Order: sequence, then structure tokens, then C-alpha cells
Amino acid sequence: MSAEHRAPNGQETPGGLEPPGGHEAPEDLSVRDPISAPDAEGRPRRVTRRFPLFTKDTARPEGGGRAAPGDAPAPVRQWPVLAVLGLAGLGLLVTAFGQFRLGTLLIGAALLGGGALRWLLPDVGMLAVRSRFTDIVTYGLLGTVIVLLALMAQPEPWLQIPFLKDTLHFTVTNE
Repeated sequence: MSAEHRAPNGQETPGGLEPPGGHEAPEDLSVRDPISAPDAEGRPRRVTRRFPLFTKDTARPEGGGRAAPGDAPAPVRQWPVLAVLGLAGLGLLVTAFGQFRLGTLLIGAALLGGGALRWLLPDVGMLAVRSRFTDIVTYGLLGTVIVLLALMAQPEPWLQIPFLKDTLHFTVTNE
């Protein structure tokens, strides 16, 4: 398909756009993109910025662009996700060597750091999974829960929440 398109009056129009007031047969229409594809009656759809009712592809999440210029090496472009994965991996390694509380604190801190990076940086590369709000809430909630569980781990918890002990005692022993 060429970039030039003939209007009904014989003039060429750039980019395949139909001049105002002219109508063509459906077989003469050119499709620029899926949103402007002709409707059932052959008329071109109005181009809109609204999302379609049913999506057929996955859009990149907001902020999912590169964290560094495109000519930088891959690890530099994806440094936010590598930082979070590196800290979580270090936490798993520390846990494997017998320091459960410290390792799980590092894992929780990695998730909280991921949420902070997602909030503060405009482009975080592959750390962006869904919308910015959903990523921040997910990373923050999971990180907070993991840190709290690490602080309350037995024996000798660093954090004691009295009502949790009473709740557990009531549900398990039923006294």
C-alpha cells in the first residue's frame, strides 16, 4: 500500500487520509491503525484516545519506558528492577545461611524500595508491571507484610502486637 491515496476528485492526499466531504467505497479505504479501521458500514471510525472496550493486545504500563537512554547497555537501562532483584536475592542468600530474620527483612526492604522507585521515578523499565498506583500499592503492601512478619518471627520477636496473640489464642484453643 502506498503512502499516497487518491481522493474521489483525483487529487492525491498524503498518508491515506480522505478529504472532508468525500466518501469512498469500503474497498478503497486504507486502514492506518486498528482504532481507525472502518466500521461495519465502511465508514472510517473517529480516531480517539480512549481505550477500546475490548483490548486485543497488552499496552506497556505507564512508566514502563527505559530507565536510561536506548544506547546504554541493557543492565543500565533496567537498573531499577535489577536493584530490587539483587537486594531480594541477597536476602534469600542470607536466609539460606541461617539468618532468617535479617534475610526476610532484606526481602521486604527490596519490595518497599521497588515501591519507592515506582513512585519517584518517571521511567523504571521492567519494574513497571501494571499501572503506577497498582504497582506502588502491591509492592508497598507485600513489603510491609514481609517486614512485619520478619519482626514478629519467633523466637524472641523484635515486635510484639498484643491483640494478635490474644486472637491466635482464642481461635486455636477456643477457650
